[in-house]
Amino acid sequence: MAAAQMTPGWHAEHTPDKPAIILAASGEVVTYAELEDRSIRLARALRARGLKVGDHLAIVLENHRAFLEVTWAAQRSGLYYTAVNRHLRPSEVQYVLDDCGAVAIVSSAEMAEIVAGLDSSSMLARISVEGDLPGFERYDDMLAAESAQPLPDECEGREMLYSSGTTGRPKGVRKPLPATPLGDPAAPPVLIAQGLLATGAAEGAVYLSPAPLYHAAPLVFSMSWQRLGATVVVLETFDPVGCLDAIERYRVTHGQFVPTMFVRMLRLPKADRERYDVSSLRTVVHAAAPCPIAVKRQMLDWWGPIIHEYYSGTEDIGTSYITPQEWLDHPGSVGRPMNECHIVGADGEEVPVGEEGAVYFAGGRPFEYHNDPEKTASISNDKGWRTLGDIGRLDADGYLYLTDRQAHMIISGGVNIYPQEAENVLAGHPDVADVAVIGVPDEEMGEAVKAVVQLDDPTMASDETAASLIAWCRAELATYKCPRTVDFVDELPRDPSGKLYKRLLRDQYWDGHTTRVV
Repeated sequence: MAAAQMTPGWHAEHTPDKPAIILAASGEVVTYAELEDRSIRLARALRARGLKVGDHLAIVLENHRAFLEVTWAAQRSGLYYTAVNRHLRPSEVQYVLDDCGAVAIVSSAEMAEIVAGLDSSSMLARISVEGDLPGFERYDDMLAAESAQPLPDECEGREMLYSSGTTGRPKGVRKPLPATPLGDPAAPPVLIAQGLLATGAAEGAVYLSPAPLYHAAPLVFSMSWQRLGATVVVLETFDPVGCLDAIERYRVTHGQFVPTMFVRMLRLPKADRERYDVSSLRTVVHAAAPCPIAVKRQMLDWWGPIIHEYYSGTEDIGTSYITPQEWLDHPGSVGRPMNECHIVGADGEEVPVGEEGAVYFAGGRPFEYHNDPEKTASISNDKGWRTLGDIGRLDADGYLYLTDRQAHMIISGGVNIYPQEAENVLAGHPDVADVAVIGVPDEEMGEAVKAVVQLDDPTMASDETAASLIAWCRAELATYKCPRTVDFVDELPRDPSGKLYKRLLRDQYWDGHTTRVV
């Protein structure tokens, strides 16, 4: 497929009635002709309200039919667009809006509680794709008032998504804006779609996106598959039965998952799993979190040798990839690095093959942490190599294994959680003398968030106190960032300077587990 064909417009012209988007549960369909028409009209509406190339659009939205219409409108008009985690509290969303400098926001009535807590009054455009929000324009009314002729200066935009920094504050991963003509073969989004072709994407593909579209991989992969003319089936919310039903009903050929989804499907009774026909699947990939070896073996036994894996990050500085057969030969590996990879010891020098160290990559695409040059500089060493903060090793065949993490990040259900945010909130509780938040083993989520608390009065340790601490945290932060459980200790392990020995604390919970993320 030529690069010039890698736009919704080409597919709208050649296969106008083909579904570009299907919402799995409701069955609602957006054809390629409709995706093209609506994204053009919204792009014109945004331009008419003063947005120009390089400006920033924020999306606070559930997995809605209009989600990909909105991102394509931004993509074709040279905008940066930030899809915001809809589970954040209003103050957390406000931080992202302010930090990225959003001049427009798209939301819906389902997000009304969040939107009500935001200050968006100075924005150039405020749009509700469904339902009424005070001060917001109706999406359908905006589209109806615009022409269906593309902007004369259409050019490629770029997503700018947020991942937490080591301080716990979200950091925008800002990559250079292509601003090249839509479908330009040198534009990174087009190169990603070409990469899918190289790994076996085929005509007639039906891609299942089972995760929230505000995450990097689901959003980028969905749009990349649409550049190839695939039908993207979007789960409104993930549940194992709904996922299997969607695979069977829509004859899904490709999909991307996180290990937690595998665990939830495997937990279904075998008779229930076998009721669904998954024979249409050709290639499945998973990423975002370590997958327990036993879980992946069970999935390969069930779905066959079609499950691939990759390791990467929103920053896009390095990637590894492994096929099913390679994984069976190198269980636990995340694959061979696709760009130059180095394992570096504490002294800054490379370690011998088989030894653990910090995983660094040479090359990769340029990016910066928005408004944080210090953080951007911190991930590079004196050789110019960059790291995502993981610890690992390379074997004699060049396969990468991740064994640890430099930071204290928790990965729960494929979602990155930085515990300092919850620690800061809990430290403000009047009964808390000291606190550490860690990830502990969880069969379903991979890791679960736990608070280990030292109380001012140890006699207050109880289930009721634990519940009150969890509620205290949830009043300030998104629920997924907060501890699910609380343990009480007489004293947390700290050295004389006050440094917390968090690894020693976590070792108590991880001892005996084969999959370990630290």
